[in-house]
Amino acid sequence: MLLERIYDEDLAQASYFIGCQATGEGMVIDARRDVGEYFDLAARHGMRITKVAETHIHADYLSGTRELATAADAEAFISGEGGEDWQYGFDATRLTHGDTIKLGNITIEARHTPGHTPEHLIFLVTDGAFSEDAGYMISGDFVFAGDLGRPDLLDEAAGGEDTRFEGAKQLYASLKNEFLTLPDHILVYPGHGAGSACGKALGALPATTVGYERANAWWSKHLAADDEQGFIDELLDGQPDAHAYFGRMKRENKDGPAVLGPLNPLEAFTSDQVRSALEEDRAIFVDTRANDEVKQGTVLGALNIPAGGKFASFGAWAYDPETQQQPLILLAADQDQAEDMRNHLMRVGIDAVKGFTISLADLPQTQPATITPEELEDFEPALLLDVRNKSEHSEGHIPGSKQLSAGRVLWHQDQLPASGPIVTYCQSGVRNSVAASALRRQGHDVRELVGSYAGWSEYKHSS
Repeated sequence: MLLERIYDEDLAQASYFIGCQATGEGMVIDARRDVGEYFDLAARHGMRITKVAETHIHADYLSGTRELATAADAEAFISGEGGEDWQYGFDATRLTHGDTIKLGNITIEARHTPGHTPEHLIFLVTDGAFSEDAGYMISGDFVFAGDLGRPDLLDEAAGGEDTRFEGAKQLYASLKNEFLTLPDHILVYPGHGAGSACGKALGALPATTVGYERANAWWSKHLAADDEQGFIDELLDGQPDAHAYFGRMKRENKDGPAVLGPLNPLEAFTSDQVRSALEEDRAIFVDTRANDEVKQGTVLGALNIPAGGKFASFGAWAYDPETQQQPLILLAADQDQAEDMRNHLMRVGIDAVKGFTISLADLPQTQPATITPEELEDFEPALLLDVRNKSEHSEGHIPGSKQLSAGRVLWHQDQLPASGPIVTYCQSGVRNSVAASALRRQGHDVRELVGSYAGWSEYKHSS
């Protein structure tokens, strides 16, 4: 049996390739939408992808189940659990508790584990060529290394009302009746790692075991003492801010993400073409440089989505395809970088990348407004906005500031003043630059605090 993890550092998301080496059949669980890597992996091992499945209706990225199933002409499997309100809106084979999938000598059993979401499944994997018993678990957003999938996302991002309490009860029951009934040796492969907003204390380890979590996880003491209320209280306390785009992901993943099919190469635009598109409001320019470079000058009306580790996440904070129709033109070093950035944006359902350009030359430019910590002493903004997470704000903030995380500001402009200057800050300036650029495009008068909170703290300590 082959079992490989394909990990996206951007979204801290894992998908899994399971293959029977005897028959050459392969299966992908929790695929992302840019599916080339799965075909490359299958080809390296002389396999073909015949089945595609997912553990649940994802919130943090747009599922590639339909995309991959279509491209590979494979059978798709989705959850049929969770009740009428949690049924998928597209055709695929529905799995309920105890259903199995055969993949050559491998048996994959679905187990219903509600809590993170009502329809959530895990997959127990048995290598029939080696054992008659399950040895591996693809746990999705149920159990992570050192943590659990949060049960409050339906409230935080999908418009639910107090669903977190029922979800927490379901999660407790799933641990008690499913997870903890399994042998200690079973290897657990979670859907996310450190940095994901799907839990509050996710470990960076790529895998764990039932026994290790039973002995060491923060929740194990509550299960051992049969303390459901203590479990619920600790589980719900201190969860990180949910990004606002999660609600869009839930809706699109439930209905069925659009199948893109083979993509055409991105067009390389000249400066004249970009300038014309911007002047006629036919496109939005994406400055992909680091925030300190952007501060020296950027294209008028540009979004700052810095290339690198969090391109998809930052893109989903700054651009909402449900309300912004203009396509995107990316600043890129070359075609390859532009294509890679498009792939990352596709993972969060941003499909409107029109092309790229390699230079800012001859484009209308501006210098984003800033304010130093010293200048802030005698300045009265309409709002001092902390775009860090709630937990960061509670640990220390600039007096008089209001907290609204960078992943939520674009969707909560009703909490911002209709006029007057807004001073924004994060910890070091990166998230702040993304959020500030998005707000400026909406017409807000934004001034970024130089050095952000770290710079302000250093100034206060030295003055």
